[in-house]
Amino acid sequence: MRAIACVDQAWGIGLKGRMLFDLPGDLAHFARLTRGKTLVMGRRTLESLPGGRPLKDRANIVLTRNPGFSAPGVLAARSIDELDALVAAIPPEDVMVIGGQDIYALLISRCDAAFVTKVNAAAPADRYFPDLDRRPGWQLAGCEPEREENGFRYAFCEYTRSA
Repeated sequence: MRAIACVDQAWGIGLKGRMLFDLPGDLAHFARLTRGKTLVMGRRTLESLPGGRPLKDRANIVLTRNPGFSAPGVLAARSIDELDALVAAIPPEDVMVIGGQDIYALLISRCDAAFVTKVNAAAPADRYFPDLDRRPGWQLAGCEPEREENGFRYAFCEYTRSA
């Protein structure tokens, strides 16, 4: 599995169910990296997507404890074992964890890479991505040059896990 997120300087990812930054370049980057892949997300992340609908051109799996959850175009996994069964035949690099905070915390140790858009700004946040700069076994593999959009400077970075 691989994770993908856009974070501020404190690894914040959201506030009150919304993303912290409006960065069309980051959304295009997200689309490039996830198109044709299997996405794993929590229910609230699904609800935060445009129209609360799954993303097209991707398989969408919602990991939820809610036994009654169902949504059109979405597979539901109610446990890690169910998730494992759903992704068993998919190459790990084609499974992308897209949030939110609880799903990242639960699955980051199962990921071998993370694509992190690092925004050089501090934003109020109530949801966070694991701080990979301080997490044992993770290292920064590299970042593309910084770019600027809508008044924010950001870089596309990749982290890899060695343990």
